Amino acid sequence: MRAISVSRDIVAAPRQIFAVLRDPARHAELDGSGMLRGRPQGPSPLGPGDRFSMGMAQGRIAYRSVNVVVEYEKDRLIAWETWGEFRGRRLVGGQRWRYELTPVNGTEGTDGLDGTDGTEGGGTTRVTHTYDWSRARLPRLIVELPGYPRRMGPAMTTTLERLASAVRN
Repeated sequence: MRAISVSRDIVAAPRQIFAVLRDPARHAELDGSGMLRGRPQGPSPLGPGDRFSMGMAQGRIAYRSVNVVVEYEKDRLIAWETWGEFRGRRLVGGQRWRYELTPVNGTEGTDGLDGTDGTEGGGTTRVTHTYDWSRARLPRLIVELPGYPRRMGPAMTTTLERLASAVRN
């Protein structure tokens, strides 16, 4: 299988977390890999099928990734596929970044009577972050040989730590 996932329980309602994930301007702040450089272009907040690009860097090489939201379920799931394009042609990419939000400990309600109306104390949400390169073009060359699968687990754990801090602030 060409995917790695990490999970973390975050003390926040799913909609609070989802609001942060839908905002490309916050992605560089969350990124645990150190590759995102911000400067997003495209819609915000993100919705189904939206296309956005992000400034990136690997070492001294700066570039832009092109991303398309390919999975979307409000307050539950968002995933985008990332590509390297040149003159409108997809050259490399196809990897997916996915966030699945699952309420924990009865955080489903939204009536405000149980503290789950999106305010502090809104329960706990398990966030599962997945890097999936099973659809990538040239996965062995572009993903596996450079060692991304080995590095992504720790980077994604850091991303979830930063996401937890972002929803607290």
